[in-house]
Amino acid sequence: MSEVHGVCDERFDALADMLSERLDSGDDLGASVALTIEGEMVVDIWGGWSDEEKTAPWQADTITNVWSITKTMTSLCALTLVERGELDLFAPVARYWPEFAANGKEAVEARHLLAHTSGLAGWEKPVELPDIYDWDKSVAMLAAQAPWWEPGSASGYHSLNQGHLVGEVIRRITGKSLGAFFAEEIAVPLGADFHIGLDPAHFDRVSNVVRPPPHPLDLASLTGSNNISIKTFTGPLIDAAHSWRAEWRQAEIGAANGHGNARSVAHIQSIVANGGELPGLRLLSPATIGLIFQEQSNGVDLVLNLPVRFGIGYGLVNETVPHINRGRPDGNVCFWGGWGGSSVIVDVDRRMTFAYVMNKMDAGLLGNETGKALAAALYDIVG
Repeated sequence: MSEVHGVCDERFDALADMLSERLDSGDDLGASVALTIEGEMVVDIWGGWSDEEKTAPWQADTITNVWSITKTMTSLCALTLVERGELDLFAPVARYWPEFAANGKEAVEARHLLAHTSGLAGWEKPVELPDIYDWDKSVAMLAAQAPWWEPGSASGYHSLNQGHLVGEVIRRITGKSLGAFFAEEIAVPLGADFHIGLDPAHFDRVSNVVRPPPHPLDLASLTGSNNISIKTFTGPLIDAAHSWRAEWRQAEIGAANGHGNARSVAHIQSIVANGGELPGLRLLSPATIGLIFQEQSNGVDLVLNLPVRFGIGYGLVNETVPHINRGRPDGNVCFWGGWGGSSVIVDVDRRMTFAYVMNKMDAGLLGNETGKALAAALYDIVG
């Protein structure tokens, strides 16, 4: 069996065994799994390979692009400002970012950005990948455009631009970029190896993701479509190989280019599960954490075309994720997944945080089969 490294409380040995099996089968190439309970890291394991050629093992400090797991870090930044009284989630975005009121968006509230209900699931075309690396240009484009549907009426997954939307609100309030605010206020105080905007000094630790199977639709041929889902995913059209480039890694794409591993993801998000406090950092009160679980939308998402239930900043349990909390929508359990498979679950009721981060992508947007199996096994253990 493939060797799994790290530490694992014997109660959760089934998770280590499952990771080893998945590495053996080839379902995973390289991956890490972490679990915290009461803020304590009880599982911190990794195995497999950092590269597709299998020349470099996945190490304790290997990091990779975790795609939309980054959104949970961006949301945590926004909630930090809520806790400090600097951001009112129920206030218009234009209170903080006046230019955003253009083109019928004067009533869009900050919570709509965090819940994917603002009507701005993507950029109006023409837009190219270099445009989203240019912060000032990309946020000006978003401020100028009209909503694609009535804000607040439904969710439409803000796949690539949520970090720009929320990040500009953070910048207007604090004067700091999203990546700088996250590093200074959250990651560095916690000693967490997670980055939004990666310094080249860390490039040698990055495991490049392995591209997923082709999308069943030829999206590139549909760039003229007015369908919200197609407009979102083709504006601009992203190839996973873009994440191998220095310009992608160094940009601050708070919806998609965070770099970390399961340990850093679980450690940071455990502050939510642990009542808003970890040794050395008190970030949130129970009241602010409670905002996460205020349902903002519940229905078929206009972009993902799946039933999705959103709170503020995180997804909430519904029938699409039966592996989380045994599919029960009751209780205080939130989650999100990254393109290709990475996932994080924050279970406030059990004061438990689970993370799985891997490099071999599949076609899924809300977790892959390994992550789902690990989560189901975890809930079998904890009940």
